[in-house]
Amino acid sequence: MSEDIVASVVRQWHAVNPELDTGPMELIGRINRCAALLQQAEDAPLRAAGLTRAEFDLLGALRRSNRELTPGELARETFSSGAAVTKRIRALQDSGLIDRRGDARDRRVVHLGLTAEGRGLVDRLLPEQLAYERSVLSGLDASTREGLGGQLSELLVHLEGRLGGGRR
Repeated sequence: MSEDIVASVVRQWHAVNPELDTGPMELIGRINRCAALLQQAEDAPLRAAGLTRAEFDLLGALRRSNRELTPGELARETFSSGAAVTKRIRALQDSGLIDRRGDARDRRVVHLGLTAEGRGLVDRLLPEQLAYERSVLSGLDASTREGLGGQLSELLVHLEGRLGGGRR
């Protein structure tokens, strides 16, 4: 098995300071490196449709909830800031993918939903995106993917409990 970049960094740190405990770096460094590489890969089906991952996440949240959501609910569902969600909403609304409806009882509240075009786009793109992601992970066998998924879920539950950021 070839050495990954994190192993190289750890080896260099051990040469400089052999007593240094690099265990956390070995895990977090690899998770961060994997995330960076996955982000660089730039979700080809989404890019071809003119969407960013963040925009698709917002559309996906509306589709899977199967109801209108407020901007605050979308921010929680997508783990995004309110300002980021507002910017994405504007772009998706300009593209005709989401509709905005004011609340009859409270004019400060806005409800967002997918247009027919938005729903169709998500329903078409999601299978393509999942096939793309499957191909990215194709070098790992099924048991490795399943084990890694379980371990990452355990880590995520731990971090959400410790650091916050889970759904409210």
